[in-house]
Amino acid sequence: MSKKILFSILTVILLGYCGYAQEPFKGVIKLDVRESTPDWKPFIRKKAPEGSPNILFILYDDTGLAAWSPYGGRISMPTMDKLAAEGLTYTQWHTVALCSPTRSSLLTGRNHNLNGMGTITEGANGFPGYSCLLPAQTATMAQILQENGWSTFWLGKDHNVPETDLSAGASKSQWPLQQGFDRFYGFIGGETNQFYPDLTEDNHAIEQPYSPEKGYHLSKDLADQAIKMLSDQKSANPSKPWFMWFCPGANHAPHQAPKDYIAKYKGKFDDGYDAYRKWVLPRMIDKGIFPKGTKLTEWNPMPTDQANPADAVRPWNTLNADEKKLFSRLCEVYAAFSEYTDDQVARIIDHLKATGQYDNTIILYAADNGASGEGSPSGSVNENKFFNGYPDDLAENMKLIDELGGPNTYEHYPTGWAAAFSTPFKMFKRYSNYAGGTADPLVISWPKGIKARGEVRNQYHHAVDIVPTLLDICGLEMPKVYKGVDQYPISGISMKYTFDAKPDAPTQKKVQYYTMLGTRAIWQDGWKAVAVHAPLTGVGKFDQDKWELYHTDTDRAESVDLAQKNPEKLEALKKLYMEEALKNNALPLDDHPAVVQAGIERPTEESVRDSYTYYPHTSQVPEAVAVNIRGKSYKIVANVELTDANTAGVIFAHGSRFGGHSLFIKDHKLYYVYNFLGITEQQLVSAEPLKPGKYTFGMEFTKEKAGEHHESIGTAKLYINDKQVSTGAMKAQVGKFTLVGDGLCVGYDSGDPVSKQYTSSTSEFVGGTISFVTVNTGKEQYLDLERDAARAFRKE
Repeated sequence: MSKKILFSILTVILLGYCGYAQEPFKGVIKLDVRESTPDWKPFIRKKAPEGSPNILFILYDDTGLAAWSPYGGRISMPTMDKLAAEGLTYTQWHTVALCSPTRSSLLTGRNHNLNGMGTITEGANGFPGYSCLLPAQTATMAQILQENGWSTFWLGKDHNVPETDLSAGASKSQWPLQQGFDRFYGFIGGETNQFYPDLTEDNHAIEQPYSPEKGYHLSKDLADQAIKMLSDQKSANPSKPWFMWFCPGANHAPHQAPKDYIAKYKGKFDDGYDAYRKWVLPRMIDKGIFPKGTKLTEWNPMPTDQANPADAVRPWNTLNADEKKLFSRLCEVYAAFSEYTDDQVARIIDHLKATGQYDNTIILYAADNGASGEGSPSGSVNENKFFNGYPDDLAENMKLIDELGGPNTYEHYPTGWAAAFSTPFKMFKRYSNYAGGTADPLVISWPKGIKARGEVRNQYHHAVDIVPTLLDICGLEMPKVYKGVDQYPISGISMKYTFDAKPDAPTQKKVQYYTMLGTRAIWQDGWKAVAVHAPLTGVGKFDQDKWELYHTDTDRAESVDLAQKNPEKLEALKKLYMEEALKNNALPLDDHPAVVQAGIERPTEESVRDSYTYYPHTSQVPEAVAVNIRGKSYKIVANVELTDANTAGVIFAHGSRFGGHSLFIKDHKLYYVYNFLGITEQQLVSAEPLKPGKYTFGMEFTKEKAGEHHESIGTAKLYINDKQVSTGAMKAQVGKFTLVGDGLCVGYDSGDPVSKQYTSSTSEFVGGTISFVTVNTGKEQYLDLERDAARAFRKE
């Protein structure tokens, strides 16, 4: 038998084995390709129908309805203003009150608990509605668009990946490229430093392209990358429509912006947040956002047995002069952050116009939850204090007032501004029971497909309605079975009918439940029942909660409780809430404090152990899977050979200037610095200069007690070989160093440096070799570990 015939037979056998030969080679098998005409139809990907629209979805973070200019707010948003003038402004569009859950609904069209996203990924637990793992029953809109001929791009924030899946060796099943996106450029997690972001490109971590000294800001970088992706796509695949999800870090903390943008808002918030509420509501009514007669709700509406002190608002007239100055400046930075990012969006819009793509691009411009109250009643220059349950200090914050918004601060405004930007509603982000947490801006523009220009739409809608709307426009449906798995039905309805409806035409949506961190509510046909419960308090006793009743068709601000006048309506809605909660996996409820939720032990691919060993110049190890020293005694041991008289640099680092610790060599001396929440750098340093040779360096922290705010208090010791060279009192964080990013590094300090003693550009270890670094939280004494390390050197 000839080689050609043998090859042909083997090819047919292999194709049949792989399942590819069922259709093209059905019937008589031809042994010579020249004698047959293969059928390519089974192999050809679907093409989107000619004329299909592009989709650009711009999604901000942490923005209340009363913040931006299209809604009457004081923050100038020129790009959004233009889009609103060319399209529709929605006045009753709602979210889930927290970012990960809302974003999951925007991805899948299902309610957040069906997506397993009952909380942010840092708060995941083992219950189905709170696992923070998108189940196979919830295919994403990107997957459906991708399979039907759209290019798909995601830029910016992705807060829908479990913490344990963030490391280089972890599963990527929940990452963007595995969820239907062709390309990803951004950060994975809840937030990131805008000047030193933790960047990911596609499936791997990268360093930022240039420094803040050269003008770097993440919002600008994301716009640059968005334009590049669109240019690449149109150069190679010009016939394909595209879907781009553009999710900047704005307006989530840290609030950071260029100085010239901050200067534009100087003095614009000096009248305070009490005055802002009274100023903005009439403007919102004039714009048609609210009907005439809408009332302001009260400050601090939560009863004393429910109120979370961290969410309280301090009346402006009770503040001293320094507090007013600080609070105003913090708000100026927030406003600048928002407008600067809007100007970067303008660059993308300009690109679409210049390339002839604008008219047939559906543009959605929205935010994912209400304004954030995570800055405490007094604001913060380091938001991580909130997540550590540690109070801010006015004197410390005032020292940095001229640096607010720059690389040296990780700031967040006080709760008063969150309440003001949520005007006229009660409360803010995290409160899913009140519209202050869920009512968000949404503008939709589509010159080719929406005839109305500059009109409002008052129909009641929710984040779950976006996916069915876009699929409806594109002539697609969410499949009942996807990749062999029966799918959950879409939770939302299409909003396409609103494009041609009158502003006050009846909504076609019938019911929507709300649940978040112990808060809950239910809306049905213009009535809303609200459980009076605050998030993250640990109060529990859900069965004892008081419920309120609002007729939102006539009382959009939720200002008049009708529970006593309509007890039967209230009971019917409470029953409906339980039905919806059960149907959507929203039970059990959990209101544990943030520190408790963040500290839950979660399943990992690696078992928890007492000793962790790390090697030089590997990718930073995310905190979720790195050694956990929080609230514990611990030891660090490093085997290092110094080969040069000028050896310097970081041996070990974890965290950033806003909280972290680092072991490094500088000026021929060994240093250990524990940066406590950016407040103070606690330092140990050797006295004698280091000479070339092999060393075992180490430190040991022994926790002796817990402090007033649960911080660990104890004694730290620094060692060179078996000799103690420095000791001192030390306190350590009980919460994480950062919400996301700034992982554990060996041989360098990634991004924002832990200590002021070095910069990120000078952090790389030079003039020697690091063999490994071991961090131990067990009961072994330092000297035992040092002897093990010394033996390792002898093996080398």
